[in-house]
This record gives sequence, structure tokens and C-alpha cells, in this order.
Amino acid sequence: MRSVEEAQAAILAHARPTPGEIVPLEHAAGRVPVARRFTARVDVPPFANSAMDGYALRAADAPGDLRVTGEIAAGSVASASVEPGTAMRIMTGAPLPSGADAVAPIEVVAEHGELVSVPAVEPGAHVRPAGGDTRAGDEVELPDAPLGAAAVGVLASLGIGELEVHRAPRVAILSTGDELRGPGDELGPGQIHDANSPALAAAVAEAGGQPDVLPRAPDDEAQIAATLLGCLATADVVVVSGGVSVGRHDHVRTVIERNGTLDFWRIRVQPGKPLAFGQLGQVARPVLGLPGNPVSALVTFELFVRPLIRAMLGLRSPGRLVLPAVPAEPIRKDPERRAYLRVELHRVADGSLVARSTGGQGSNQVRPLAAANALLVVPEGEAAAEPGRIYDALVIGALA
Repeated sequence: MRSVEEAQAAILAHARPTPGEIVPLEHAAGRVPVARRFTARVDVPPFANSAMDGYALRAADAPGDLRVTGEIAAGSVASASVEPGTAMRIMTGAPLPSGADAVAPIEVVAEHGELVSVPAVEPGAHVRPAGGDTRAGDEVELPDAPLGAAAVGVLASLGIGELEVHRAPRVAILSTGDELRGPGDELGPGQIHDANSPALAAAVAEAGGQPDVLPRAPDDEAQIAATLLGCLATADVVVVSGGVSVGRHDHVRTVIERNGTLDFWRIRVQPGKPLAFGQLGQVARPVLGLPGNPVSALVTFELFVRPLIRAMLGLRSPGRLVLPAVPAEPIRKDPERRAYLRVELHRVADGSLVARSTGGQGSNQVRPLAAANALLVVPEGEAAAEPGRIYDALVIGALA
């Protein structure tokens, strides 16, 4: 069996960045730009402007009574200069008129008709200088992350109206099993609802991919093969849940071997030991066979599919925080495998994080995973997470 790191390295070796597509800036939030660096063509802001509603003046004239000679609104420019002993009304964002070097906010002045009494102000007070954020010619580098609101704002300030972003990887999702029925369908004897298709689709979308849920397949090798080979023309990655173990009705590993290449099968992880990875068809499309139990499917997705999707988007990290945490009580595990235990992290008075189990750790128990905000990582060779010891916690939700 491979370690988690060995399996991750083998999978990421097959990551190929998706091609770019041009989108308007207003549609770029959450997308990953092909380029990270941009050269500013103009100063930001392009001119000195007022940070407050108030009066533009010469700092050397304050304190004192100044004659008001005009008004400047945002989007307009002054028709004259500020001369000694005078001031101009100015609105937030309006260009600072020539001759002025400061702004007195309206809250601190007293108006008397065409005169205004101003207190002492320092040169540059409440003035945003030209290029105060970015100078023309500066190289602006964005973080290694999907575009957020601030990054979109930076690009807009640089005058960029559209940009090239990576196309979302198309991820085909297939759930296998004779026992599966769709969510909302009536169940017959021995049947269960298919939790994996919608859950994995949500995980793909959250990771930045485009999910394509295929029709469920029974435990039939020919039908599984036909379904998987039929999606290769449009899919960038194929994810299958169920049918990867050693039972007589587990066919996914065989389908990969007979229709492509199987790189490895089984890893030292709890939950999720039976995990298959290889390439399908002549196009050698990456395919991951995840366990059928819902928790195992989602945890192995987190460890192996999410990093692959993000690498295909040109991102260098899985985008998850790993924080130190101490268990509040012992949590049992398989001593032979590294465990990813479902916990809720709480910050205590000294600022440290305490991890509490969210419930049963069985691979079929989805509710404890839904309640968890982290996976507590307990190494191989240990039979339990022990109170008082510090472990890594992979953060998958909001901290309490």
C-alpha cells in the first residue's frame, strides 16, 4: 500500500493545466487567472484626490477664515487654482485643485456664507496622492488563489476589463452499485439513496471544477466500462465511487486495467484504503476510483481529487489550512493506517485549538462529517488520538 504522500505525488504528476478562456472582469470572481502578474499602465489613483467631503486649501493658510471660491465634485476638475487665503468645497474622490495641498473635513469647519473657518491642518491631510496605491509601471502580482473581491478590485483599478482564466476542469462523476437509487426515489428492499453523486458534485464545484454527474451504473463490468469510456471525449478527470474493493461485484479496478493503465490500488489511509488511480482510454484521462462508503469517498476526494483539480487550475496548493490541535478525548483508530478523524475545532482561552469528535468515525456515517470543520490527522503506528498531544488538523469548514 502507498502512503498518502506517495499517492498524492503520483496523481499530481498527471495534472495538466486546463486551457484559458477570456471572461469579462465582472464574471471573473472565483476564477483562476492564467497570468499572475500584471503591469500597471496608469497611476492608481491617476490624480491626487480628496479622501473626505470638505474644503481644499493651502495648509499654510490654516488656521483662519478663508474665502470660498468654488466647488469641485467627483468627476469634475477645478476651473481655477486655490490662491492664498482661499478654499474650495470638494467632494470625496474629486481631484485636488492646483495650489491646494490639504483638505479640511466638513466636520471640523464652520461655514459663514462665503467664508469658512478652518482649524490647523498638516500638508497632505486627507489627500490621496496620485499613485498612492500603484505607480504606472509597477508589477502587480496576485495571490496563488482564485480571484476574490479585492483582487477583482485591483484588476479593475488597473483598467483591466477582461482577462484570461483557466477553464474549470470538467469532472465526470459515476456512482456504481446495484443498491443505489436517486435521492427522493422510493426505496425497495436492500436499496439505499445515492449520496455520493450529489456530494461529490458539490465537492467538485467547491474545488473549482465543473461536475458532470453520469447516470448511475449497476455492478456490471460492461456497463461501467461503456459509461466511463463514453465520457472521455468531454471529461478532463473521471471520478468513480464504489466497486474498487475486492468483492465479486467490484469491477472498477478491472475496467481501468482492461481499458487503460492502473497506476496503484490501495493506500494506507483511514477511511479510504481501497482507492484506485490510473488512466483511461487512448487519451489517458486521469481516473480515480473512490470507495463507495460516503465518508470514505469524500475524505479521499479531499486528499486526492481536490489537489488534482486545483493543480489543473494552475494553483500550487490544495487551499486548505493545517492547524495544530489537541484532542479533548481519546479517539480510536486503526494503528496500521493514517487516520483523518472527523472533529470540530474550538479555540479556548489561551488561543489554542481543541478537537472534539463529532460522532462515530465509521466510513458510512455521514452526519459526523457534515458536523465537522476539520479532519484530525493521526499518524500510522498510533491506536488513538490522545489528549495532551498535538496533531495536525486539516481545516474543511468555518472555525467555531
